Amino acid sequence: FGHRVYKSFDPRATIVKATADQVLGELGVNDPMLQIAKELEEAALSDEYFVERKLYPNVDFYTGVIYKAMGFSPKMFTPLFAVGRLPGWIAHWREMMLDPALRIGRPQQVYTGPEKRSI
Repeated sequence: FGHRVYKSFDPRATIVKATADQVLGELGVNDPMLQIAKELEEAALSDEYFVERKLYPNVDFYTGVIYKAMGFSPKMFTPLFAVGRLPGWIAHWREMMLDPALRIGRPQQVYTGPEKRSI
């Protein structure tokens, strides 16, 4: 719940919620997880704590339900989320490489982890 940019309801969350209904319907999945998610959302939106702090469901709230319904392991949720961002990350990197003023990667931007990792 909550988002750094969206201080009201995340408009993407509305779309993902509708998509969750659609995907589960098309797959013929009657997943109790979706019903629980809807009930949690309803409870949070009527709870003073969440309302006062403007904590609304964000885009990630229903994506886990969709991934689970599609048969993905929870271990794959983060990689699936990242795949959608790869084009933007690559575009930022390319922009940095093509602009001589930006070519120097700052230390906090340089990956220093192991070269090979198993997924």
